[in-house]
Amino acid sequence: MAHSHAWPGPLPPGSARLHVDTAIAVSDPSGQIFLWSSAAQALWGYAPEEVIGTSLTRLFTTDGAALLHRDGRAVEARVCLSPLVAPELPGGFLLTAEPQVATEARSGAQEPGDETLMRWVFEQYPAHLGVFDCEARSLKQNHTMARATGLREDELHDRRVSDLIPDASLIENDRWIRRVAATGEPAQREAFLKVPGEPKAHAWTVDYFPLKDPVGRVRAVAMSAYDYSRQYESRERLALLGEARTRIGASLELEGTADELAELLVPRFADVVSVDLFEAVFGGDLPASVPSGPVLLRRAAQRPAFFAEGARPALGETQWHPATSPVSRCVATGRAELRDVTDPQGTRWFADAPATAAELRACGAHSLITVPIRARGTTLGAASFLRHGASHESFSADDLTLAEDLVARAAICLDNARRFTRERGIALFLQSTLLPRGPIVHPGAETATRYLPADRATEAGGDWFDVIPLPGTRVGLVVGDVVGHGIGASVTMGRLRTAVRTLADIDLQPDELLTHLDDMVTHPAEEMGDESDGDVVDYNAIPGDIGASCLYAVYDPVSGTCTLARAGHPPPILVCPDGTTQVVDVPAGPPLGLGSLPFEATELTIPEGSLLALFTDGLVETRGHDIDERIDELRDALARSVPSLEELCDTVLESLHTETRTDDIALLVARTRLLRKEQVAEWDVPADAAAVAETRKMVDERLTAWRLEEAAFTTELVVSELVTNAIRYGTEPIRLRLIKERSLICEVSDSSSTAPHLRRARVSDEGGRGLFLVAELTQRWGTRYTSAGKTIWAEQALGRSPRTAPSF
Repeated sequence: MAHSHAWPGPLPPGSARLHVDTAIAVSDPSGQIFLWSSAAQALWGYAPEEVIGTSLTRLFTTDGAALLHRDGRAVEARVCLSPLVAPELPGGFLLTAEPQVATEARSGAQEPGDETLMRWVFEQYPAHLGVFDCEARSLKQNHTMARATGLREDELHDRRVSDLIPDASLIENDRWIRRVAATGEPAQREAFLKVPGEPKAHAWTVDYFPLKDPVGRVRAVAMSAYDYSRQYESRERLALLGEARTRIGASLELEGTADELAELLVPRFADVVSVDLFEAVFGGDLPASVPSGPVLLRRAAQRPAFFAEGARPALGETQWHPATSPVSRCVATGRAELRDVTDPQGTRWFADAPATAAELRACGAHSLITVPIRARGTTLGAASFLRHGASHESFSADDLTLAEDLVARAAICLDNARRFTRERGIALFLQSTLLPRGPIVHPGAETATRYLPADRATEAGGDWFDVIPLPGTRVGLVVGDVVGHGIGASVTMGRLRTAVRTLADIDLQPDELLTHLDDMVTHPAEEMGDESDGDVVDYNAIPGDIGASCLYAVYDPVSGTCTLARAGHPPPILVCPDGTTQVVDVPAGPPLGLGSLPFEATELTIPEGSLLALFTDGLVETRGHDIDERIDELRDALARSVPSLEELCDTVLESLHTETRTDDIALLVARTRLLRKEQVAEWDVPADAAAVAETRKMVDERLTAWRLEEAAFTTELVVSELVTNAIRYGTEPIRLRLIKERSLICEVSDSSSTAPHLRRARVSDEGGRGLFLVAELTQRWGTRYTSAGKTIWAEQALGRSPRTAPSF
C-alpha cells in the first residue's frame, strides 16, 4: 500500500482535486467520522450508519500497513490522511483512499486479470452469495451476505451460520447444503427468514449448487439467496383473489358465506376478520337506507372466534356501532377506510365505545381496515380487518385495495345467500300452509306425520303427505314427492295435493286415482310440447310435477283391508303387532307425467294394531349410504317399542340422521284400528220390492239397539229410497250396511255399474225425487265403484237435527 503520512501538515499539492474513484472520510478533531462518501462505502463495505460516529482507526489494520475491510480482509489502496486547517472549520482530518487497481489503470497498467474480475463479481454481486464446505461451514461470503448476517468474514470463517445465529430456518439451510454436497445435484427452495436488523421475516428464494473439481468430486457448495418479498406479496394477493373466487360462495348460507371470507384471510391477511350485517339481511330482506350516525349490526362471522377476553359481540349477537367508529362511517359513506388505531380519530371512537377500546388495547391492535359490503347498489353491512402485535406490519394502500376486491366478491355471494334465504323462507312457509296442520283424528287409524326440509344449503323441496277421511269410515293415506326444489316445487306440491283430495273425494280406487292424476300432469306437458318449435320438448320448461312420485293407500277399518298403488314412489313398510316388519309388495308404476304404463293396485289384510309407514326417498336415499342398509335401519327403527306414534317419528328421524341432507323428508305412520262388530250391521236384500218393508223393520230394530231412535225416521226414508233404486235399477246381489261411528252411514251395494243421478223433478213428474230427498235429509252422499259393482252411501250426523224437510 502506498501510504502518505502528512499528519498534521498542509494538504499535498494537487490533493484538492480528487479522482472520482477516491473514497473520502472526514472526521472531527477527536478522529470521530462525520462524513462518509459512497466510494468509501464501496471500498470499506460499511454503510454510513455503521461508521458515522466511530473512530478512523477502525478503517486500518492493527499494524497500519493496509486498510481493513468490513469483512476482515486487507485492502490495497493509496491513502492520504491530512488535517483540515481553515478559519471557518474547527479542525479535523481528511482521509482519502484510492484502490490500487484504479491507480494502476490511470498509470497505464494492464487491464485486471480474470481472477480479479471474478473476485469483483463475487464481492459486488447484489444478491447474497456464500461458499460452504460439505459440512455447511462458511468458506467465503460476499459483501451483501456479510451485511445480511451482520458477521465479518473472519468471524464466520470455518463456522456454521446457524451456530452464531440460532434460527430454525438457518438450521434447515445447513441440511440443504449437506444434501447438495451428498447428492451433487443443485436444489432450490423458498424460505422465510428474519435477518438481523429487520423487523420481520422476508421471503427468500435460495439456490444451492455444488462446486466440483475436474474429476467431478464435490469440494464445496455455493449458495445464492434473493429477497423476493415484494414479488411474494404480489403473488399472495393474486392467490387470495383466486382462492376467493372458488372458496367464497360455496354455500348458500349467510353465516357460512361470511365465515368463508374470514377463514380465507386469517391469518394470511389479517389477525382478526369480522363480518357484520344488518338484521334484515338474515331474514332475506334488503335493509332500509342507512343514514349517518350509529348503526345496529349483527355479527355473522368472526375469525378467530374471540380475540380478547369478553369480546363483544359474539356470533349472532347485535351491537350498536357509534357514529365515530370506522364501521359506521364506511357504511354511511359507502367507502372503505384504512386507519391507524392509535390516531386521533381512533381516540374519539374509543371514547364512544370503551368496551371496544379495551379489547383492541388488550390484543395490541395497531391497524384496521373497514370495507362496506355493497351488492347491487345496496349496503348489506361491513367487513373489518385487524392487525395486532408484531405478526403483521400495518396495512398499506395495496392491502386496502385487496380488501375492497375481496369484499366485493364476498358481497355478491352474500347477496345470493340473502336471496336464497328469502326464497327458501317463502317456499317453507308455502309448504307449511299447504301441508296438514297437526295430527288428524280418524276412527280408522291413529296417525303421526313429520316433514323435515333439506339442510339450509338446499332449497325446500316438494315432499308432502296427507290423511284424507273417506266415506264408510275409511281413510286415505298419501305421500308424494315433487322433482326439484324452491317455490316452484312447493306450488306444484300444493297443486298435486289438491288434485289428490279432489279425486279421493269422488271415491276412486288407488290405481284409478293415480291414472287420473297422471293424466292431469301429462296434458299440460303435451300442450307445452305442442307449442315448441320442433319435436324436442324442453323439459326444463315443464312444471316440476313431471316425474313426481306418489303413493296412495285406502284403509277400511270395517274389513281390515288396505288397497295401495304407487307411481314411482318407494313402497311402504308394514310392522305387524308381533314386531315383524316387511316391505309391502306394491307394483311399481312409472312416475307421474310419463303416461307410459298403467298403474296396478294391490290389496292386503292388515291385522288390527299394525303400523303402516309411508315415506319419501329422502329418508333412505342418501349419498354415501347403501339404500338396502338404510331400509333395514328404517325397519328396525319402526319396530321399536315407544309410547306414542309422535315419539316413534322422532326415533325414526334420529336413527336415520345424516350430517348432510340434500333432500326433504316426509314421513307418515298410521296404526290401524278395526270397528267393533256391534258398530256394523249388514243384510242381504232380495231383488223384490216387497223386501223394502222388511228391510225398514230390521233397520228400525238396529237403531233401537244403538239407541238412535231419533234418527229412525230419516234413516228409514234413506234406506227405502236406496234399496228401492237398487232393486229397480241394479242387479243382485244387493247388500245393505249400517255403520255407527261419529256419524251414521248407510250403504247399499249391488253388482251393477250404473250410477244414479240427482235431478230436480218437475211438479208434473211422478218420480225422480228419491235421490233429491236423500241429499236433503243427509249430511252428504255419494257413489263409489268397486271391482264387484258400486256402492251408494249416505251419511247422517249424529246428535243433530235433520235438515228441514223439502217441499214438493
